Amino acid sequence: MSSGPLQDRFFSVVDSSEFTSELIEDLAAGRCAAVRVADFMPREMCERTLRALEAASFDTYGKQRVEPTVMRFGVGVSDYRSDGVMVDSYWAAVDEARTAWLGLDLPADPFQQCRAALSAAWPGGVRVGSRGGREMGAGVAREANQGFRVHFDDAAGEFSGNLLDSPLVAQFAFNLYLSVPEVGGETVVWRHRWQPADEALRIPDSYGFSEEVVAGDISFELKPSVGEALLFDPRNYHAVRPSRSTRRIALGFAVGLTDTGELLTWG
Repeated sequence: MSSGPLQDRFFSVVDSSEFTSELIEDLAAGRCAAVRVADFMPREMCERTLRALEAASFDTYGKQRVEPTVMRFGVGVSDYRSDGVMVDSYWAAVDEARTAWLGLDLPADPFQQCRAALSAAWPGGVRVGSRGGREMGAGVAREANQGFRVHFDDAAGEFSGNLLDSPLVAQFAFNLYLSVPEVGGETVVWRHRWQPADEALRIPDSYGFSEEVVAGDISFELKPSVGEALLFDPRNYHAVRPSRSTRRIALGFAVGLTDTGELLTWG
């Protein structure tokens, strides 16, 4: 773990053998910034899912908004936002994505397996969230070989009103790594949340910002491993460094903590 010139005990990464309710509570309360669990899923499950995805055709996120190119299998709601509103074409894309995932002919749904493992640690339960009574997408497989720019994810700030039927009091990002490069592919997280002045450093028409926006901020860098799960607060600015050689493929979904104590996921 690396950091800037100052140390902050609340901006830390916790390595654990499993997720626990206490660790998730700490993440929600800001007593840590990320929780990392090695071997969260069996290597056999990761390899089987990876083989199926390697034979599948990936789409891209919107090329004007997301550059360098990030490949995806599945649907991310961020591609279906216009002026702070989720557009209705998201639902048809979700239906197509469900059909595509079923077409992989996996013995089990990897997103459901991840939710079940998280649910074992959380008494309030974990399920896919809904909007207008309709279930959101379960998640997306992302191949970010060229990396992600510095950005943040915050449903409360990016969407007008509540994105889900249930109000959220905290948001996390979940990643399960299926394939990682030997060189590159690190996740970097900064202790910096969006401020209005940051917009001056947003790359035009992009989801991302110039790295100048986090200049001088405390940060940590994480090198992923196959089978590892990472749960972190994506409202902190974060980025992924470019990979070399091996494809960097991860399953991902957003996780929201509701005002009634449930964990809801969406893609």
